Formats: sequence, structure tokens, C-alpha cells
Amino acid sequence: MSDEIREENRRLKRAIAELRILNEVSVAISSAVGVDAVTDLIVQKCVEHAGAEQGAIWLLDPIDKTAPPKTFIRVMDSDVSAIPFKVGASLMGWVIKNRNPLIVNDVVGDKRFVDLAGEYSNLRCLIAVPLRLKDTLIGVICLLNKSGGQEFSNDDARLLTIVASQSAQTIENARLYDDERRLQSLEDDLRTARLIQYSLLPRENPRADHFDIAGLYEPAQLIGGDYFDFIPIDKNHLGIAIADVSGKGTSAALLMASLQSCLRGQAILNRSPRETINNLNFMLSRFLDSRRHITLIYGVLDLRRRLFTYVRAGHCPPIFVGSDRIVELEEGGIVLGIFPDYKYTETEVSIRAGESLLIYTDGITEAANASEEQYGESRLLDLLKTNRSLSAAELVRLIKDSVVRFQGDVPQSDDITLVAVRNPV
Repeated sequence: MSDEIREENRRLKRAIAELRILNEVSVAISSAVGVDAVTDLIVQKCVEHAGAEQGAIWLLDPIDKTAPPKTFIRVMDSDVSAIPFKVGASLMGWVIKNRNPLIVNDVVGDKRFVDLAGEYSNLRCLIAVPLRLKDTLIGVICLLNKSGGQEFSNDDARLLTIVASQSAQTIENARLYDDERRLQSLEDDLRTARLIQYSLLPRENPRADHFDIAGLYEPAQLIGGDYFDFIPIDKNHLGIAIADVSGKGTSAALLMASLQSCLRGQAILNRSPRETINNLNFMLSRFLDSRRHITLIYGVLDLRRRLFTYVRAGHCPPIFVGSDRIVELEEGGIVLGIFPDYKYTETEVSIRAGESLLIYTDGITEAANASEEQYGESRLLDLLKTNRSLSAAELVRLIKDSVVRFQGDVPQSDDITLVAVRNPV
């Protein structure tokens, strides 16, 4: 009877100790936010109460199952030699396969874990338990080297298992918190990038003798890869550019900013669009990734001669709207940045009173509706034919609104950018 009483007392003391430890862990992590803080406190408490020299938590990537686990290590005893412990394939494989606590009190003699024994000579013993969230394994808690040369026991495994079961949801919540914080930071960065990108675009339409000029840019995402620009060269010459960088988002926007910087630098140096674009193409080919490309139209508008001299590099053909005809100007060369020694040629178009020129990106013509029908060149040409008398600003807004109505409820898939140059009657 006395043995039974002693055993019962031992179980009660163990239960009380476990409750105390769980309470300590709960209190410790209740005020912590983020995976780093939460896992550090969990490992710290487990190391402390199990009498281990070192502890670690490995968290599996919830999306990429092939990614290596992320390690969070806590060393308690400054007198011991810290093991720069990385999860061994054999250890993680065993826990993933069996999903049960693992006790190894002779790492060197256990043939299952020869990779650990060979890499860490001062690793004597370990205990590992799975971190499970319902039926999903999210990671592993592991303690290394029991203090004083002792061995890990079943009581240690029981304690660690209870802590793991109580901590899994907290760790997952912390991971979701970190993800949300990173997403918020990314959104803040994108909004900042959007402001920067818009600051690089013309703040207002240019005022030029004899011409009415307007541009419009509507990105498909917060930031995009389309670009238009008005570059004052001298009082009688205005540089006009429109470009489309392949791709979307931040990478396309960064490349667009580089393009603008290079183009402005070259445009100011010489009035010849051909020389400007030949030099620009050579520069871009030096750093442009082979998977990227840029289409562009750049020209110089001679305000006195009413003449637009331009280079088309793989871009949508500009549309000339005359008094008696509307035509796409097909002359041009290849996209920028592929062949550094490619030589572009110039094209001239006279814009007399009552005539205009439209340059645009393929976000206009390739916009699709719910039936996957594209807006197309014919709709754009018909719209220009029936709205010859509109101002440049009115025309670019009309085209944009027409495309938006055509798409209906289909989200915009590409940036919309266009520039109208009109010589009023």
C-alpha cells in the first residue's frame, strides 16, 4: 500500500510540475509576438525544465515542402560548447515518418544517425518530438545533451510532447503574424514605389507652340513597366517617348526607371533620335537580362517645322490621323537591348493643321473582355476616325474610358499608356 501511495504521490508531483511548466510557457509566450520571440521562449523554457545544454526548434516551410527547415536555437549553459546544430536528414526523416517522440541516449552508437555522430563529436544524446497542428506536422522541438552527463527519460519526452502540443498553435499564429507584417511592409514599399514612379512621369502636359500634347498612364498593378516622357531639348524641339518593359510589378518598374535615366541622358546630348536610340540600345544591352525586353518609340518634335522625327524599336506602330486618312506607321526596328550593334533608322512624319499622331502601348489593343475578345486595332482606329476634333487630353481620356468599358468586369491585365500629339486647326 505504501508503494502505491508513493507512486501516486510521484504522479501527482509530476502532474503539478507539468502544469507549472506549461503555465510558465503560456505566460512567457503570451506577450511575445513574431516567430523568433515565441520560439526562443519555448526553447528556453524546455531547455531549462528538462535540464538540457541546448535546444532547437525547426519549422517546416508551410508552402515549399522541399525547402530546408528554419532553425531557431537556444543555448543555456555558457560553460558548455555550443553545437552549431543543423537538422540532420536522418533525424528529420525519422520524425516526419514516425511522428512520435524520439530519445537517443547514445548518438555515436545509434546507426540510424551516423550523419549526426560524424558531424558533431560532442553530441552525446538528444530528444526530439514533433510539432503538430491537428494532423499537420509544422516542425520539431529537439533538446541536446542532458546536463551532468545524464540521459533523457520518458518523463522528459512526455513533458516535451505536452509543451509541443500546447505550443504548435501559438507558433503558427506567430508565423501568420510575421507573414501579415511582411505583407504589410511589402504593400507599404509598393505604395512608396508607386509614388516614386509617378514622380518620374511628366507632372503636366507640355505647352508647345502650334501643338496640343497630352499623355496618360494607368498601371495594371500598384506599379508597372510602361513609361512615357516629354523631354525639353531646346525651345524649338521636344523629345517624346513611350515604352513598354516586359513583365509587371517592381522589377519592371525598376527597369523602367533605369530606361528613363539612360534615355534622358542621351536625348539631351543630341537631337538625332537615331543616334539617341543607337546609344541607348548599346547601353541597355550591357545590363538587360536576356529574358527581358523593351519596346519603345522615341522622337523629336520640331515645333517650327511641324515635323516629328522618330525611331520605333519593336513598339506598336504609331497612328497618324490626317484630314482624309488614318494610317498605322509600320516602319521600325527590333526591340531594345538584344543586339548592341544594331543600327536603327529614323522616320519622319509631318503633322499639319488638323492632323494628329497617337502613340500607345499594347495594353490598349490587347485588353480583353469576359469573352476573351481583344479590343484590337480596328476599334481604336474607328474611335480615332469619329473623334478627330477632340483635344489631345480629351482624346487620351476617351480611349482609356473606351477600353475600360470594353473590359467590363474583367480586371485590367496590362498597363495602359498613350500620348496624343495634335496640331489644332
